[in-house]
Amino acid sequence: MKRYNISWMLALLVTVLSSCSDYLDINTNPNQATSVQPLLVLPAAITGTASVSNQFNSYGGHFGGYIANAGGFSGFGNLFNYQLIPDNYNGLWVNAYDNLNDYKYVIDQTKGDDKLAYANAAANIMVAYNFQKLVDAFGDVPYTEALQNNANLTPKYDDAATIYQDLVTKLDEAIALIDAAEFPTSLNSSSDPLFGGDMTKWKRFANTVKLRILIRVSGVPALSSFVTTKFAAMDKTLGFIADDAIVNPGYVKDKPNPLWNTWGYQTTGALANSSRIPTEFAFGFYKGPKLTDNGRGSVIYKNFATNTPVNQLGDEVDAPTIITNYSTWYTGTFSSSTSISNALGVLKGPGQGQVLMLLAEAKFLQAEAQLKGFLTGDYVATFDAGISASYTYLYKDVTNVLAAGKNVATDVAAYKADNDDSYLVNIKLATTPAQRLEAIITQKWIAVNMINSEEGYNEFRRTGYPVTQPNGDGYRNIASMLSTSTRADKLPSRILYPTSEQSYNAGNYRVINPFTDLIFWDPN
Repeated sequence: MKRYNISWMLALLVTVLSSCSDYLDINTNPNQATSVQPLLVLPAAITGTASVSNQFNSYGGHFGGYIANAGGFSGFGNLFNYQLIPDNYNGLWVNAYDNLNDYKYVIDQTKGDDKLAYANAAANIMVAYNFQKLVDAFGDVPYTEALQNNANLTPKYDDAATIYQDLVTKLDEAIALIDAAEFPTSLNSSSDPLFGGDMTKWKRFANTVKLRILIRVSGVPALSSFVTTKFAAMDKTLGFIADDAIVNPGYVKDKPNPLWNTWGYQTTGALANSSRIPTEFAFGFYKGPKLTDNGRGSVIYKNFATNTPVNQLGDEVDAPTIITNYSTWYTGTFSSSTSISNALGVLKGPGQGQVLMLLAEAKFLQAEAQLKGFLTGDYVATFDAGISASYTYLYKDVTNVLAAGKNVATDVAAYKADNDDSYLVNIKLATTPAQRLEAIITQKWIAVNMINSEEGYNEFRRTGYPVTQPNGDGYRNIASMLSTSTRADKLPSRILYPTSEQSYNAGNYRVINPFTDLIFWDPN
């Protein structure tokens, strides 16, 4: 495993302290700080998770059917045919573990200190959040022996299913710690850029992450008893997140939101990425041939009314060229590098928050749990609430306030009317459990488009929804047209363990087939 250094900690010390001595100088200054307060580390760690989450979004965008190549660009290489190498998406592993080390520091510094119980609980919740992402991408990963720095530079790989079960335990313990704290130091907006110190929101977030874990393994026979038991023990009165879980430490143009910086504009005003455009497969859920969605489509895609440039991944012959100076996921106005207006939709502006989990996703998770009998409640109403939550997020401006002139209820009603014969929108039309699940997962896939795209890819692998036709055109085929995958859906089953593991943890490194080696919850 990569040898991790808490480099940001040193940077913080350099900023706060004036010292001309070398870090390893034998002439140590006795007045120089040797550690950083955990309440200073926690917000940096949460902000780091926002950045890592954006990297997972980009990975999911490519493999989950959201992003294609634009015209006139080379260099896509093995992304077209899915002949993956360990160097592909190496950053997911390295940066996620770096981020986890930050939380480990917070946990170690706050353990047993009741006054810092809230910080300890929040850090443990974020550890569970991040480890689920790693397992969903890589399967077995270092867990019990991970995050020990020099104490163990070659940690073993733990069984993915066992990690999943322990993450639920970790979340339960974090919730219990919050409830039991007698003299907690309240987190606030400066130490908690996610929930501003609201521990009820933290507990609901933990409950929602737990819900996602349990739903993801709900079809794994070996974990059937575990899932049933944990749902039975779940605190139903606590509930789940009631709004989008968004990190915002104070993003501005010079220090922008990671999503904006990746797919919108750089700090110089230059277009961040001109080589990617939406897929035909994704666009087909907004402007035919699959569904009509004028409300969300118009705020997500530039020139939606005149057909945003789209493509099927791998098509370099007929690929359209991107609109000059525009990301096709940005609907604002570009006048010059110094004049870029804020917008609605996915790319709102450099000051927008970074989504860790959408309320829409939480609602669709609950709808599936209700459909399968794990939770009580009306899955139809919860499904409809998920659609409304998706509209609401996309209709909010850069300050996370619903934009004037946007009426969610009216536009959702129009969406249902425009697709009055589709059970994917009007779930009451579904006549079988399979159709109902298809509707829930398809709407979740639509909701996380370019926000948490990896969740769309995860759920596609788990359920096979939304439906893809490998021999169909780009609007119906989610895979690259140059795919060499041996799977029926012509997609990869996963990515490979990274080059950093080849170099630093060779004894535990595993060679993976990206088509036949499945994540443990993938039945396909």
